[in-house]
Amino acid sequence: MAEVIFEKENKEPFGVLLVSLYFSANEAEEAEKSLEELKALAQTALIGQEEECEFFYLTQCRPSPEAATYIGVGKMEEAAQLCENHNIQLVIFDCELSPSQIRNLENGISPKDSKLRVIDRTMLILDIFAHHAVTGEGKLQVEIAQLKYTAPRLTGKGIEMSRQGGASSSGSVGARGPGETKLETDRRHIKRRIASLEEQLETLENTRDTMRKQRRKSNIPVVAIVGYTNAGKSTLLNYLTNAGILAEDKLFATLDPTVRKLELPSGFEVLLTDTVGFINNLPHGLVKAFKSTLDEAKYADILLILIDASDENAQMKTEVTEKTLAELGAGGKPTIYVFNKCDRLDQIPERSSVGDKKAVFVSATTGYGTDELLSIIEGELGASQKKLTFLFPFSDGGKLDTLYSKATVLSVDYTENGTLVEAMADSKISGMLEKYIVK
Repeated sequence: MAEVIFEKENKEPFGVLLVSLYFSANEAEEAEKSLEELKALAQTALIGQEEECEFFYLTQCRPSPEAATYIGVGKMEEAAQLCENHNIQLVIFDCELSPSQIRNLENGISPKDSKLRVIDRTMLILDIFAHHAVTGEGKLQVEIAQLKYTAPRLTGKGIEMSRQGGASSSGSVGARGPGETKLETDRRHIKRRIASLEEQLETLENTRDTMRKQRRKSNIPVVAIVGYTNAGKSTLLNYLTNAGILAEDKLFATLDPTVRKLELPSGFEVLLTDTVGFINNLPHGLVKAFKSTLDEAKYADILLILIDASDENAQMKTEVTEKTLAELGAGGKPTIYVFNKCDRLDQIPERSSVGDKKAVFVSATTGYGTDELLSIIEGELGASQKKLTFLFPFSDGGKLDTLYSKATVLSVDYTENGTLVEAMADSKISGMLEKYIVK
């Protein structure tokens, strides 16, 4: 696995400095909100160390980043003073830094004899994913993303990383030439490791794809819960299906998708799945690594966009979710907006739609509104499928096979007149088998 971004050896109090750069006065408020989200990410990464940790903030408004250090000279001095005065051991930038910027920042703001570490937003999110991946596939996806991000950012650390092999160091006959540095060796090792991991991941992705195709052949509709991280996706899945998966009030508590059967009020069954949470500026490497996982949304029949109704930034987070879905090729699907955590509101607003899409207020904790949600899901499915009763004479067994392969069979009863079948079928199938419909 890639290196751990931050590790303390004792329980002494320490500081964490969060740094943000914005480019005009109009962006100040947005930068402040992004820093609060960065703090929540840091708290998730530093779980178990909250009592020893104190957060500090540093912001700067300038037309463009400083090439060498991202922030200007004056802010570098201010950051160095903060680190000196408050035992700051971790500095997190709300952006993506280059390898040289990280090196220059660590050299420029670290107090003497300090083990201060500078990281960026992407490194922080990758670290959280690494801690929360549970399944083999999830761990592979995270490690690939980490290594691809780390490889070009390996930097030499003194003579150890520049030491070369060859005749000059080993004196071996036949080992002439400059040899290669430890840095080059590490990069070559990472490249081999990535290739091996991608081969393993491809095997798992093929398995997931096969399972997905089998589900689609069964004609059981798939409903995917999507949304910003910590909106309550796992909690809702647990309430509706008794899935028993981890659900905690922190960012990216669960990464691995779970699929469960869900029975609607009519008795019709669907498959309900959750997905990894979205976040603003989700690292591209993670989107690519988690492609097979995120494809659960792409291949779903209905999307439930889950929104934290108690969050003052709900609109922005909904826009991020919609943008991410569009990038995944999952935009334009039948969608229901589900405003969760309404038990935290003083008053539940009256709202039945978002644009031309259905909307419902629920509490995945208390169950409020979930009956209405199930009815809306059933209504959306009913727009394309209807519950029909077919009677097939015993001589037309082939037609029954067609129904099994093209529709969702709910019940079968063998009578003296033939096989009586209740099924959910779309207009195409009902047209093909119209003469067998009795109800």
